[in-house]
Amino acid sequence: MQVRTLIAAVIMAATLGAGWCQEFPDMRMQKKLIECGWDTPTTDKLGEYLEQIEQAPYDGIRIKAVATDVEGKPASLSYAFYAAKWEREAFGQVIEDLKACDWQRMTDNFLATGANPGGVDWFDDEGWGEIASHMGIAAWIAKEGGLKGIVFDAESYSEYHQWMYNEQPMRAEHSFNEYYAKARERGRQVMEAIVAEYPDITVFMFFGNVVNSPSAGGADPRPALAGAQYGLYPAFIDGWLDAVPPTVKLVDACESAYRFTTMTDFLTAAQFIRGEAQSLVSPENRAKYRAQVQVGFGIYLDAHANEPDAAWYLDPGDGTPTELLGRNITNALRVSDEYVWTWGEKWRWWPGTEKSWEEALPGITETLNWARDPMGSAVERLAAMEQEGTAVSSARNGDFGSETSEEADGREVQWQEGGVPAGWHSWQGGDKEGVFTWDREVGATAPGSARAAGVGTGCFLQGGPAQPGESYFVRAKVKLQGTGTASIRVRWQSAEDKWTLERLDRVMMPAATPGDDGWQLIEGVATVPDGAANLFLLLGMGGQPSAESVVWFDDVSLVRVR
Repeated sequence: MQVRTLIAAVIMAATLGAGWCQEFPDMRMQKKLIECGWDTPTTDKLGEYLEQIEQAPYDGIRIKAVATDVEGKPASLSYAFYAAKWEREAFGQVIEDLKACDWQRMTDNFLATGANPGGVDWFDDEGWGEIASHMGIAAWIAKEGGLKGIVFDAESYSEYHQWMYNEQPMRAEHSFNEYYAKARERGRQVMEAIVAEYPDITVFMFFGNVVNSPSAGGADPRPALAGAQYGLYPAFIDGWLDAVPPTVKLVDACESAYRFTTMTDFLTAAQFIRGEAQSLVSPENRAKYRAQVQVGFGIYLDAHANEPDAAWYLDPGDGTPTELLGRNITNALRVSDEYVWTWGEKWRWWPGTEKSWEEALPGITETLNWARDPMGSAVERLAAMEQEGTAVSSARNGDFGSETSEEADGREVQWQEGGVPAGWHSWQGGDKEGVFTWDREVGATAPGSARAAGVGTGCFLQGGPAQPGESYFVRAKVKLQGTGTASIRVRWQSAEDKWTLERLDRVMMPAATPGDDGWQLIEGVATVPDGAANLFLLLGMGGQPSAESVVWFDDVSLVRVR
C-alpha cells in the first residue's frame, strides 16, 4: 500500500468514527487482573486486611470461605468435592463478613472452590448430591456476598485423582465411556445447583479444556482421554454447558500460561481455547461454548522472582524480572477476553511474616498498575512529574507560538509566509484542496495555533526517534468550527523511516463536550512497540466541506512518562 493511501485510510477511520462517539455507550472492553495465591484471605480476615487489599494493583481477589459441617468438622469450599453434609446456615457469618466489606476498587472478587479432596465415585448418587449442594452453597454465598462469582480449581491435590479413569474405584465394572457419560451427568447436576442460586454467575476455572490439548483434534477424543490425568474433565465441563443459561460466563483461565514469555505463546493458547478445544465439547454445546467460554491467562509471580537454578524460573534476558513480568501481563491482558490472574506463593501482598512482593520484585506495583490501566497510571505519573518540574515535552513548537523550530535531525527551520507552523508538516488526500496554515491570532492559552480549513482528509504531522517500551502521554487542545472532525493518531516508523505496525496505531479523540471557549481536550497514552524506531504525531482532520469549516490544534505536548 502506498504511503499516501495508508495515511488516508487511517485518518479517515478516525474521522468517520468521531461523528458517532456521542451516540454510543462506553464500548471499551474492560480487562481485569485478579490476585490469587497462598495469601488468599479467609472471610474472617477481610476486615483486617481490607485497606492493604484495596491498595494492591488488582481489580479483584480470590477469597476463601470456611465454616463447619454437621459433625462440627471444618467445611472449606476450597475442598468441596467430598460427601459430608453441610448446612447453609453454618455459612451465615461468612456472608456477614463479605457484606461488611466496603469495596472501593476491587470490583471483581471471587469465592474459592475446588475439586478436592475427591474420593466420591462418579456413580455415587448420594455423594454427588452433597457435592452439588456444596457448590450450590458456594454460589449462594457469592451472590449474597456481592462477589462476581466463583473460582474453580480442578487440580487434584490428594492421592486420588478425581478426573483420571485409571484411579476410579469402580473401573472394573464400568468402561471409560460409561464414566465419561456419568461425569457429564454430574457436571450438569453441579451446574444446575449453581445457577439455581446465582443465574448470572461467572465461573472462573483456573484451567478448562486447555489442560487436555494433547487429546483434542481427533474424530473421537475419548480414547486419548481414557489415559489422561484430566480425562473426565471435558465431560464434566460439557455437563456444565448442558445446564448454563445464556447469562452465565465461564472462563478457561489457562494455568499453563505460567511459562509463556511471548505474545505468540498467548495467541497460540487463545486460538486453541477458542477453536480446536471445541473438539472436546459435544456438537450440541459448541454454540454455547463459543458464546459463553472466555479466554483468560494465569501468570506465576514466583517464576519471575525465583533464582535462576529454580525449577520455575523465567529468564528476563537483557531486562529485569519485573520488566518481563510487565510484558507478560500486558500481552496476557491484550489477548484475553476479560480476565488475567496471578498466582503467588513465597511472598505476600497483605500482612504476613514473609517479605512482600514489592521487595521480591521491585517496581511490581507500578508495573501491574500500568499493565491493567495504562491511561490512569500515565495520568498519575504525569501529575507527579509536573509537580517535580520534570515533565518535558518532546513535541517541537507544540504551542505554535514560534516562527522557528528544530526538525528531528536538529536543523532549525523558519516559518514561511502562508505555510504550516514551524516544525510541522502537512498532508491531505483526495481531490479537495484544503488549506493548512499557522494562525497567529487564535490560541487556547496564548496566541498561536495550527489551522486547517476545507480539508477532506488530512493532518499536521511531526515525528522523532523513540525506543521500544517507552511510553508517552499525549495531550492537545482542538477547536472546531462548522462541519468536520478531529483526532490525534500516534503512528510508527521503522529505522529505515518506513511506516510500520499500523495495526498498533493509537487513536485519540476529543472530549465529548467543548469548554465554554470552544476548545476540547485530547489525551492519551502510547507505548512504542517492538520494531518501531520513530514516533509520529498526526493531528488529523476530515469531513470539511468548505473553507468555512475550520479546525485549530494547540498546546500539543508529548511527554515520556515511562
